[in-house]
Amino acid sequence: MTKTIKVIVEKHHDGYVAYPIGLKGVVVGQGDSYEDALVDIKSAINFHIQTFGEEVFTSDSSVLEVFIAETGVTA
Repeated sequence: MTKTIKVIVEKHHDGYVAYPIGLKGVVVGQGDSYEDALVDIKSAINFHIQTFGEEVFTSDSSVLEVFIAETGVTA
C-alpha cells in the first residue's frame, strides 16, 4: 500500500534538508540538490517505517497543506 506523505524541503547555502510532516519520531534527509534531498528523505522514511512499524503514522493527521510565512518581531 502506498501512502502519500507531505515533505518540507529547505534550501540552505550548503545544500537541501527535507523532513516529513505527520510521522511520529524524527526523520531527516539531505542532499546537494532538491532531487537528492527527496531521494534521501524517501529512503529515510522507508527505513523509519521498517524499523518502527505502521505506528509511526499519526492517526487522522489533519495536515492538508503547508504554508511558509514571515512575520517581524521586536528583539
